[in-house]
Amino acid sequence: MDFRLLGPFEIRHRGRPVTAGPRRQERCLLGLLLLEAGRVVSTDRLTDLLWDGEPPATARGVVHTYVGRLRQSLGDHGLTIVTRHDGYLVEPADHRRDVDEFAEFCRQAGEAPDTAERVRLLDEALALWRGPLLADVAGDRLRERLAPRLHEQWLVAVRRRAEDLLAMGRHERVVTDLLPVADRCPAQERLVALLMTALHRDGRPAEALHRYDVTAKLLRADLGVAPGAELRELRDRIARRDPRLDRPPAPAYAVRVRDQWLPWHVGGHPALEFCNTYAGWRQPHPAGGGEWLRGYPALAAWAEHLDLADPETTTRLLRVARRAPGEAAAVLRRATTLRTFLYACLTDPADEHAFAAVAEFARAAAAASVFVRDASGLGRWVLPAEAGLDLPLHAAANSAAALLADPRRFTVCACPAPRCGWLFLDPSRQRRYCSVATCAH
Repeated sequence: MDFRLLGPFEIRHRGRPVTAGPRRQERCLLGLLLLEAGRVVSTDRLTDLLWDGEPPATARGVVHTYVGRLRQSLGDHGLTIVTRHDGYLVEPADHRRDVDEFAEFCRQAGEAPDTAERVRLLDEALALWRGPLLADVAGDRLRERLAPRLHEQWLVAVRRRAEDLLAMGRHERVVTDLLPVADRCPAQERLVALLMTALHRDGRPAEALHRYDVTAKLLRADLGVAPGAELRELRDRIARRDPRLDRPPAPAYAVRVRDQWLPWHVGGHPALEFCNTYAGWRQPHPAGGGEWLRGYPALAAWAEHLDLADPETTTRLLRVARRAPGEAAAVLRRATTLRTFLYACLTDPADEHAFAAVAEFARAAAAASVFVRDASGLGRWVLPAEAGLDLPLHAAANSAAALLADPRRFTVCACPAPRCGWLFLDPSRQRRYCSVATCAH
């Protein structure tokens, strides 16, 4: 069965709606048990929640009656409610709950390195919310007692999506998404700050400042406090038209390619430039990163920038990636895995495990390549359109194989600057830093 708790309570069996009973309180009881599916909910807790701390003397008997009716109406559909100790338990079986799907989408989004993929997953998660939890059977007071953590997860998902959209330059989408949320949660200062930033970038600074005034009045009236320092500073920057608020901040030592920031060329070989798309190798995964390949579009733009893919091919790849974001994200994950092994292989020529891992990627790239004759009459290996979304990954693997077969690999140096470690060729062994004493940080 399919149970939808995020909004009006709905039950479906094989795609068809199922009625749990005419009584609102009876359906609310089922909702309470489903939120704790697989765990026993005591009768005392059920009566306390259903009657908000003031259950009548007959409450336990009423709960027993409700459970009997639910078993009778839903048992044939596969729902099992077990009496255990002094309470009841809904067996999870193969039932689907939208709260589980929401949590899983949020988990996947938290692990996705691709900004566009994170936004897609968070869109999927937030689309499951059709309204407040158990909107038609539970009141606000019960919702506050039931699942404060679930509401907090929803707020976090809304905030993270807005942050990613702002980083992608999608401020108009942030305005659309956050206006109704800010109306419902006007005291959430971080959400208000994101909305104010989006309104400013959308050419609506007066609305952004008004939003601050509304929040400030509410905080003073309800909590007796003023807005935090971060929100006050943002208000002042918008008031003085700070130009740095007009667009996402550009990273240092970067070049803009197809709306993607990519690092300067400092390595002297495509395989090294590929490794250098992670800045700060000496600092393990700093917050926010040093990572340049934040999405498949950046990987495709990188391949074009290094002349490993022509502009027409890149345009086609980006179009396919928009239609298949999950596949594109999987290619990106494999590309970053190749990059990790390649970096290890180049900085430690004795690392046989890393060499073997890169060799596997190289063999796959070689199998995908075809030998053709170009306009000059010379033959060369190329990656055909049939390589699909894997084309930039194969291009990087081919480049890695070429460098590992070149004696110049023994002249590869890692920048010694703290928190850098970018790679570059140095045949003279006289070059000190990756790029004239300047680094990614």
